[in-house]
Order: sequence, then C-alpha cells, then structure tokens
Amino acid sequence: MPFASKRQRWIFLCACILSGYGLFRVGAEGKSLALPSFFPSTLRSSLSATASPFGSALAGSLESSAAEEAAWKGLLDSLTHQVISYRGRVGIYLRDLKHDRTWAYHADDLFPSACLIKVPVMVGIFQKIAQGEMGLNDKVTLRRRWRVGGSGSLKWYRDGTPLTVRDLLEHMITESDNTAQRMLVDSVGLYFLQQQFSKFGLTYTQIHPEGLSLTSHKVTYENYTTPREMANLLERMYRGELVDPVSSELMLEILKRNKSTSRLKKGLPPGWEIAHKTGLLRRACHDVGVVFSPGGDYVIAILTGQNTNYKTAKDFIAKLAKLTYKHYGSEGQDLASAKDRNSKS
Repeated sequence: MPFASKRQRWIFLCACILSGYGLFRVGAEGKSLALPSFFPSTLRSSLSATASPFGSALAGSLESSAAEEAAWKGLLDSLTHQVISYRGRVGIYLRDLKHDRTWAYHADDLFPSACLIKVPVMVGIFQKIAQGEMGLNDKVTLRRRWRVGGSGSLKWYRDGTPLTVRDLLEHMITESDNTAQRMLVDSVGLYFLQQQFSKFGLTYTQIHPEGLSLTSHKVTYENYTTPREMANLLERMYRGELVDPVSSELMLEILKRNKSTSRLKKGLPPGWEIAHKTGLLRRACHDVGVVFSPGGDYVIAILTGQNTNYKTAKDFIAKLAKLTYKHYGSEGQDLASAKDRNSKS
C-alpha cells in the first residue's frame, strides 16, 4: 500500500491496532469496514479492502484452533474412559510434539521396567561410544555364561560366535534379546550404567542385577521406571539431545526396526512409523514409543501392572493406541484438506 507521508503511515498503523477486532468482525461477517471521516479517503478505501481477507483468515484460524482443541479434548475423554475401567494398574504419558501439549495419567507411578530397561542401556552404550571407549564395530565373543532364556535368538548361537556391538544393539532392541543385553551390560559395566542413568535425566529408573532376572516372582531390588521418564527419554532422543544428534538418530532408527507387532504397533496405519520398545515381565506389560503421523509426531508411554492376563494387557494398550491413531489420522486429513483449499484459492 503506498503512503504519501509518514503521517499517513502512522495513521494506518493506529487504524490497524485500534480496529483489529473490527477487521476480524467485518471479514467474518462479510461486511464493509466503516472508519471515521478524519482518515484520508485513500487509506479508508485501502483498509476496507484489506479487512475482508484479513478477517476471513483470522476467523478461519480461530475456528480451526477451536476445532483442534475440541478434538484433543475428545481424545483425552476417550482415553480416560478406557483407563478408569481397566482392571489393573495403568500409567500413561502422552506428549504432542507438534502442538507442545501433554496429558498424563499416573505418569509418575513406579512400574517394574521389564524390557523397557533396554532403552536406557542402549543410550549408555552410545555414551560409551561417544567417549571413545567403544565402537559400533567392536566385536564381543559369545560365551556360555552370557546365555539367557526368554526373548531373542542369540541363546541358540554357538559359543565363540563373534558379534559386533552394532549386532548386539540390534538384537537387544528389535528382538528384546536378553543374551545381547547381558553381553552389553557386562561389556560396559553395571556401575557405569548406574552412573549414566541420572545424567540422562532418569531419577526413578534404575538398574540392578536382581532386577534383570527373568523370574516371575517378586524380587528384592526391582528395576523400576515411570511413564513420564520413559517418554521424556524418547522425546530427548527425538530432539537429538541424547548423547549427540547422530547417536539419537541412530537409536531412533534401531527402535523403528522393533519386530513386535502387538500393543502400540498393532493397528498402526499404513505409511506411519513408530520407534518403540515393549516390556513384559512380573505381571507388567508396557509399550513406549515415538509415533510419526500425518497429524504430527507424538510420544506415548503406556505402562500397566498387576495384570492377570498378558493378552488382555496387550489388547488394552493396542486399544488406547488406536484412539490416538484415529485422532492424529483425522488431524492429518484436515491438514491435507486445508492445504488443498489454499492451493486452489
């Protein structure tokens, strides 16, 4: 808009400030903007012409924001309805990374970490690598003393098989291999990991030898964690803040290759990605992950305890996950529709 003088420029600025609400109203209602007669005629006509598109855009933005908040509230209501009726302990931490909003339900309660402990163990290994005291291609030879039952395929490998640190990390996360975990923990030392956990921002998440046992009975020194701490760990990884950006990216890529198809992974829409880790031990059943969706990326940690049936717990986590998939899928569709409308206008 041309201005003949500084005075006109100042008048226009004041008009924009004082008439902001009017600009919105006239644009939203499709009316013309009436300004006092002391405004120069050229400015009055220019400002009136500006009002309609400005008001329409502002109205559309506010309406979109209101609909977004309503959809978010609807998601939280649905999640709450499910968790309060669950027969067992539940802790959830949901972090919307796009809109910077959070929902927590018993997020600071302690739960046996089960195999979730392998996530901070992996971070500890990458920290050791960053310090120059280990390398991804360093080899560790499998010995009988490291064989552990439960998840994973390494327990069937021959004694003397050489495995790289990278191989062990892949087995530990993608298969939840307990033999790989023991080999890595012994390679860096339990004390080193205990010291590092606090540096990762973990207060309640701890690692003890007894907590790593696969017994189904209660142990004296359990490895505990919380939904909030596991979610915060993944968020820092997502933001490239764990160890260093390259290490954070590598860890996320390993988590994306998790072979589990139940819990959070069950029902994941085609084309979406999830970097996650499951846990199952001593009546605890968990899944925590970063979901990459069209409607925005988010972190979700669902921990359950005192379960009487693991299948029920897995299906429960899957049901909660599907609620979030529906929400972020709808957001993605709305975003695509808005972009399509803008491209045509």
